[in-house]
Amino acid sequence: MPKKAMESLTESMYYTLMAFRLGPMCGMDVMEFAHKWTDGRVQMGPATLYTILGKFEKEGYIEEVSVEGRKRTYAITDKGREAYQAEQARLWHCIHDAKRLETEEGRTWLREKEPEPSIDLRPAHGTT
Repeated sequence: MPKKAMESLTESMYYTLMAFRLGPMCGMDVMEFAHKWTDGRVQMGPATLYTILGKFEKEGYIEEVSVEGRKRTYAITDKGREAYQAEQARLWHCIHDAKRLETEEGRTWLREKEPEPSIDLRPAHGTT
């Protein structure tokens, strides 16, 4: 079943919304935040960023609050905050599931789900 648009966010989208949690900012500020906050792990080029900003504005996650020449400043909306929190919860559940797999419960579950061998590996009668 195909996912709905914006059902889950890419890492770049997530950090874009995270940046706006700090307050209104322009695209360059968002790129700088993501790069610095993730120690360079998340790097967005202008094309990626402005595609994200366009989608977020269309979805109502952000709104333009000022324009100074070519510089546009955006702020997160209530809908954007909800999307950020929903993605945060989704990621937390992923981590929780991964950690649970490391517990005895997870190891037991895996043992119970291991497929049976398709061939009989038991020794034949009469052999030692």
